[in-house]
Amino acid sequence: MKIIATLAICLFAIQNLYAKIVLPKILGNNMVLQQGQNVPIWGWASPNEKITVSFKGQSKTTITNIKGEWRIELSSLKASYDSVELSIKSITETIVLHNILVGEVWLCSGQSNMEFAMRKISKLQPPPNSNWPVDELEEAHNSNIRIFLVERKKMEPDSSHSGWSNAEGTALRSFSAVGYFFAKELERKLKVPIGVISAAIPGSRIEPWMPKEAMSEQSFFKNHKEDSLGKIDGDPGKFYTTMIAPLVPFSLKGFLWYQGESNCFLNERIQYSYKMKSLIDYWRKEWGNKDLPFYYVQIAPYFYSKVKDRPYTVYSEAEFWEAQAAALKIPNTAMVSTLDLNNDPADLHPVNKWDVGKRLANATISKTYKKDNATSMGPLFTKMKKEGSCLVLDFEYVGKGLVEKNNSNAVKGFEIEDANHNWIVADAIIKNNKVYVSSDKVTNPVAVRYAWREDATPYLYNKDGLPALSFKSDNSLIKDFNVK
Repeated sequence: MKIIATLAICLFAIQNLYAKIVLPKILGNNMVLQQGQNVPIWGWASPNEKITVSFKGQSKTTITNIKGEWRIELSSLKASYDSVELSIKSITETIVLHNILVGEVWLCSGQSNMEFAMRKISKLQPPPNSNWPVDELEEAHNSNIRIFLVERKKMEPDSSHSGWSNAEGTALRSFSAVGYFFAKELERKLKVPIGVISAAIPGSRIEPWMPKEAMSEQSFFKNHKEDSLGKIDGDPGKFYTTMIAPLVPFSLKGFLWYQGESNCFLNERIQYSYKMKSLIDYWRKEWGNKDLPFYYVQIAPYFYSKVKDRPYTVYSEAEFWEAQAAALKIPNTAMVSTLDLNNDPADLHPVNKWDVGKRLANATISKTYKKDNATSMGPLFTKMKKEGSCLVLDFEYVGKGLVEKNNSNAVKGFEIEDANHNWIVADAIIKNNKVYVSSDKVTNPVAVRYAWREDATPYLYNKDGLPALSFKSDNSLIKDFNVK
């Protein structure tokens, strides 16, 4: 109700302050419009006024309603590097938006690791013989990549029609590094214009990115409303109202999400999986497309166990990774692993954002655009079979095959559980794209786990260079997570 009231106040203000055509902030000069879909163009004007939108040979007309609201949908467009104007006309006024491209548009959101700005990349001190892109800010001059930074206090409509910029200079300095490197890789491989919108707040939990009803309507929270698992707090809707709702219904290809650290600090597990489901379901509903891709990033390895005021162990983060991985049961999702992208687990904000962006791009190229034979993510454990004293493991997302990162046949990082519930370091080998795990100290193994600690070093990869996700075979969380 709070969100509805806030939006109503905003609409009332718009209708009373403006007799002219008013456009939402997201519609402006330099924007990229999504190809292959109907493209909504909307805004406000006087009640019962005729509005005509013209773009690339299309001209469509509507009449504003009694509240002055109007919306027109352009028919599906083809990607083009040609810079084109879009006009919106009433009887008394014409607005012309300049330098418009048609291509692919993605929305990036989350907390500090998604917000992590490009200016921080330029200040890094790269180690010897590395290829860190510290000069990217100086070298970035690709006008076919357009960026829009959502600033929560600056999303009200105005007459400047500004907000979208070429991915360069001052605008790029403040923009998400993950979002930029994602766009750069996507544009390089797809050969179409790319638009990226970044809406991220450092330290934010997941709850503010959706209204309370997005969670309270889920059966999980209804069933647990009397216990801590069903508790809904953390300012639900706070950032959705000011940063996401003003973007709806701008046409998108999908969502990119990098968040979870703040909820991990709260020791959340399966309730976070359901909060992710709530977010994904709600955003897809608001955009009117239940199939919109939602690709997200595994929170990076970090020494949560060294935080003194909370009861963490070295396994706490691995348990949260499992909660993140559970969301893979939701259709049209993928999770990018970061197990090998933080050389310093004492740093909650690892600097390697370029590989995170590239991995997200490659996931979309494989899973959404189907332009590459590479798999969309690292190997994902699916099932275990017992053969004598050996456990045989199957994986999804094997791609061109499983491999140890140093091309050894023996794979470190595996442990097996004996009948007395002791975890023993195990031997593991790759054979026919399966992993065989055993220990001469355990004759009757009952479970297996891999990379199951906050500072785990990954050794199991696929040949596309993507590390396997950590897992624990006897963890019931994924089995208990119900997406229906």
